[in-house]
Amino acid sequence: MGTGRIEAFSDGVIAILITIMVLELKVPVGTEWESLRRVLPEVLTYVLSFVFVGIYWNNHHHMLQVTDRVNGAILWANLHLLFWLSLVPFVTRWMGDNPFAPLPAAVYGLVLLLAGLAYLILQRSIIAEQGPESRLRAAVGTDTKGKLSAALYLVAIPSAFVHTWIADAIYAGVALMWLIPDRRIESTVTR
Repeated sequence: MGTGRIEAFSDGVIAILITIMVLELKVPVGTEWESLRRVLPEVLTYVLSFVFVGIYWNNHHHMLQVTDRVNGAILWANLHLLFWLSLVPFVTRWMGDNPFAPLPAAVYGLVLLLAGLAYLILQRSIIAEQGPESRLRAAVGTDTKGKLSAALYLVAIPSAFVHTWIADAIYAGVALMWLIPDRRIESTVTR
């Protein structure tokens, strides 16, 4: 089967997740700068989460551009990824409402880690279906960036119990690392 339905479904779910996150933002009470400062942690958490969800959407799109067909394993792996991404609005709100609390910061990182692992499972499911000579396999290579991200999340999660700013800085660093355009897959689409 082709990739059209999985792309459309995933795009719809991701659009809903972003909508939920923005609707969860609290409007400042008052019109002074102080009222805006009070909701700043929640807004910053939303921005970070928006960037992460955007990165997944972008990479998912590119990955499916080099995928010729999907099977049941790929469909389930995609649902597995969407499950973890669907928890992003929950952990975003929890961490935004409790900006310096260790447990929400650690759980936020756990959700990011599990979404990253789910993405790798989806990637490997596609490669298994397409074969070792697939365009995706050639594009991702050893996937150093994906492995480094997982390692950083594994450092960040316990770091949240030392100082939440350490975990937050690591999460932001991973996001920045992925914001740098990854041309591996894009270059295989034009071949």
